[in-house]
Amino acid sequence: MSKLEVPRIEPEPRPGAVMMDACKSGACGCGSGGHAPAPPPPSFSTVRVNGVEIDPGAIALEMQHHPAADANGAWRAAARALALRELLLQEARRLDIAAPGEVDDRGGSETEDEALVTALLEASVEPEEPQDFECRRYYERNRDRFRTPDLFEASHILIEPQGSGDDAWSVAGIEARRIAHAVGNDHAAFAAAARECSACPSAQQDGSLGQVRRGELVPEVQEAIEALAPGETGRRPVRSRFGWHVLRLTRRLEGRPLPYEAVRDKITDMMAARAWSQAAARFVAGLSAAADIEGVVLNAEDGS
Repeated sequence: MSKLEVPRIEPEPRPGAVMMDACKSGACGCGSGGHAPAPPPPSFSTVRVNGVEIDPGAIALEMQHHPAADANGAWRAAARALALRELLLQEARRLDIAAPGEVDDRGGSETEDEALVTALLEASVEPEEPQDFECRRYYERNRDRFRTPDLFEASHILIEPQGSGDDAWSVAGIEARRIAHAVGNDHAAFAAAARECSACPSAQQDGSLGQVRRGELVPEVQEAIEALAPGETGRRPVRSRFGWHVLRLTRRLEGRPLPYEAVRDKITDMMAARAWSQAAARFVAGLSAAADIEGVVLNAEDGS
């Protein structure tokens, strides 16, 4: 039995400074559940968290990390991110949490503030662990996500233009069309033409690209290959930045469903990360509701 290939499932962010990044983008869902009134039109007013003013200069610097339609939107997002950070730091200090910055696994360093937020969230956020029946239900509802990739066994003949001008590209295109019509759907004729005419190293393998997945070829070539029937040579060569491609599809191998047992751990990790994010958002919302915040609303869904 061939080894089943488990597709990559991107997990959601877990504890630590990542939470601060999520808050910068408004993704943490913090605030009062989407029902708080939108802040007044921004006037770059004073922002305070429990009486502590956020440095206007720091907000101005933070704006570069929050692309928006205009400066006012960027200012609101930056002010919200720094206000939330201050709120979390105040809570960490109130609880007398100590966490010096450390070097992470990738060689980067964590600031003292980031370490404090990490320690606070790790101590305060207690998500529920996903149950097997929940993971299985997610699998049943998303079966199309859990398949081996479709594979395309394809070949090509690359005709490179002899120059960068339009005339050179036109001449190469004419030659590619001539070859496409000459070989037709004859596999042996295609292989011979590839060995004789193709500018790609695959010419030594009769033009074979092997078995390719979606995303491994430039989009225009991939799209053209998928439009072919098995055993068909495309009569219209496809242009890419490399030149003109005469394409042939030999076989299409459809992906196969993966059993639940093969993806259970991936699903469990993903759902655990989601549960942590939701629990962290509830924790932050509780802090925000009890805090005295001026000049900005800590609500990712306020529409501002």
